[in-house]
Amino acid sequence: MSWLQLHLEASSDKTELLENLLLDCGAVSVTLTDNANEPILEPNVGETPLWAQVRLSGLFSADTNTDIVLIRLAAAFDHLPKWHWEIVEDQPWERLWMEHYHPIRCGKQLWICPSWCKPPEPDAINLMLDPGLAFGTGSHATTFLCLQWLDGLDIKNKTLIDYGCGSGILAIAAVLLGARRVVAIDNDPQALLATADNALHNGIGKDQLLICSPEQQPPEPADYLVANILAAPLVKLAEQITRSTATGGQLCLSGIVTSQTSTICKSYDKHFEFAPAVNQDEWVRLVAMKK
Repeated sequence: MSWLQLHLEASSDKTELLENLLLDCGAVSVTLTDNANEPILEPNVGETPLWAQVRLSGLFSADTNTDIVLIRLAAAFDHLPKWHWEIVEDQPWERLWMEHYHPIRCGKQLWICPSWCKPPEPDAINLMLDPGLAFGTGSHATTFLCLQWLDGLDIKNKTLIDYGCGSGILAIAAVLLGARRVVAIDNDPQALLATADNALHNGIGKDQLLICSPEQQPPEPADYLVANILAAPLVKLAEQITRSTATGGQLCLSGIVTSQTSTICKSYDKHFEFAPAVNQDEWVRLVAMKK
């Protein structure tokens, strides 16, 4: 069975009206995407921001009368937004997206593997993780850089804090690599649920991994702290992150683009001595030791 998809270009203030009209015209789904190369990297909890220019795609059954749909849309606007129809062939959609995710090697011993793939090296340290509602699968440069850093550490019997844990991938990796105690912290309840679920699927118990909000964070500083978030919250949280890192401990910061490196270093260099930055694409990993 084929489908018809109507693509419309509109400003964000027209998005809600168009979405409702498409559904009223019989669309089985409406997808919103960026139409002006304006990425939204990380909204605040509870926010659903939109791009200034949006592309709406309404999916219709193949027998839809396209003229009637366009007439109904045109009746609601002085000028109908730019549009075009597309024929979409039916596919096994539930499996198609899986083709984009493959096992990822993150250093000498650590692999990130989706559940539907057999680990390439069964005797390696294999973290089983599927894409979900929280950020962090290992495929993005920021997460990959942090995983590489973790893989190169000797963290057996050490403690680690993952500040802004997202999916929990870094915290879980630390446990699997031998950390004695790991704390995963996030202000998004969805991230805490995702971390707990992923920990369960990797056989990690509550005695190894504490999952909590910032308000519930234990006061003890950790031997290692990793924060893969964004530049603005890293600057805002500098005092808290500094307190949470033990003297002589290591700090790993990511989620930073190259142009933000000096700003981040200035926020922390009173208490930390930074190693040279490591880059991948336009992203940077900063590692420092607390003085």
